[in-house]
Amino acid sequence: MFTLDTNIIIYYLKDESKVLKFLREEILAGSRFFISTITEAELFGYPQITSEEAIRINEVLATLSIIPIDSQIARLAGLFKRKYQISLPDAIIAATTYLTNSTLVTRNIRDFQKIKEIKVKSI
Repeated sequence: MFTLDTNIIIYYLKDESKVLKFLREEILAGSRFFISTITEAELFGYPQITSEEAIRINEVLATLSIIPIDSQIARLAGLFKRKYQISLPDAIIAATTYLTNSTLVTRNIRDFQKIKEIKVKSI
C-alpha cells in the first residue's frame, strides 16, 4: 500500500518514465494507492490548470482511494507539523500515510525523511 505525494501525481500526468514504471509495476502487483484530500486540493489549485488537465486529474483520482481529513488526521498532522517543523500540507500527507499504514511515495524526500513514524520511498 502506498500514499502518493502530490508531486508523484504531477509527474505521472507529465508521463515521467520512472513514475510510470513504478506505478505500472505496483498496479500489476495488486498494490493499493491512497492520496490525501490535500493532494486533491493542490492538484486542482494550480492557477494555470487547463480543462484537459482537469479531466486527466479526475481520471487519475477515480483510480485512487482518497482519504478525507478527519479529526484523527488533523491532530496527528498538527503533531507532525509541530514536531518536525514541516508545512501543514506535508504534515497532512504524512498523517494520511501513517494512518493508512502505507509507504509514502514522493520526490520530496528531504521534508519527509525526518518523520520517523512513516516509511518513505523516493522515485
